[in-house]
Amino acid sequence: MKLIVLGAAAGGGFPQWNAASPNNRKAFGNHQDCPAQTQCSLAASIDGDHWVLLNASPDIRQQIISTPELHPPDAPRSSPIRAIILTGADVDAIAGLLTLRERQPFTVWATEYVLGVLRANPVFNVLDRACVQFRTIRPGESFQPVPGLTCRSIDTPGKPPLFMEATDGIAPTAGSSIGLQLESPQGRRAIFMPSCAEITRDILLAVEGADALFFDGTMCVDDEMIRSGEGSKTARRMGHVAMDEAIARLRDASIGQRFFIHINNSNPVLNRASDERRIVEHAGWTIAMDGTRIDL
Repeated sequence: MKLIVLGAAAGGGFPQWNAASPNNRKAFGNHQDCPAQTQCSLAASIDGDHWVLLNASPDIRQQIISTPELHPPDAPRSSPIRAIILTGADVDAIAGLLTLRERQPFTVWATEYVLGVLRANPVFNVLDRACVQFRTIRPGESFQPVPGLTCRSIDTPGKPPLFMEATDGIAPTAGSSIGLQLESPQGRRAIFMPSCAEITRDILLAVEGADALFFDGTMCVDDEMIRSGEGSKTARRMGHVAMDEAIARLRDASIGQRFFIHINNSNPVLNRASDERRIVEHAGWTIAMDGTRIDL
């Protein structure tokens, strides 16, 4: 199984366009300790010719250009991207679909909740249904988005996207947030879980024995935004487990490579020289970075 981190940052990327914290300023200035990161997405393939993207970030065009494996192979138009799997309906997971509107065949996989959000917004009608198929991810059912890669959804406690809170509230809603298990024909397993508000017993069971885990790294601590003066919401209120809690809860789990992904621009671990970065790495975790490649 081939995995490529297309984007490691949370919504807004790093640096965020209007963020002037010290770390964001360093990223704007191309400082070596704070390299810029695009918004969260992972690419996966078994054969290297057929690829599925996990979430369609607003930065998808830049991510494709930066990733030779995703370049069009044949004239006049083509793409090795055969499918997109959406783990939620947040803007940073779905906005990239609008870039993929050029009558290129592929399949979008999502829960019924997420597909409902797409159907309710006519802007997504730019995706020609004669070319783009929409398929439903059903709880407990496996599916193959590309040859050889078997996927299954994992329920993750979360909440509806911010723009749906006025109608759907903030309580966990079925299908609004999922994780994904990816499995190769050889039985190698990777877990992608960029948004998780609580590490339940079922999640502990799901990640046990995984060869690679890409887990929600949005905030370093629960009150990070409050401490920095950049917001009034806790990580949990935003639908995320903080890194310190994840490290503690997953300490005894049998997992191969551990990555934090979907990292908010306020998170101090984005600075390679920070104490927080050293603590996280000492605990056995890697901070995902754009362009990270893994073969399982």
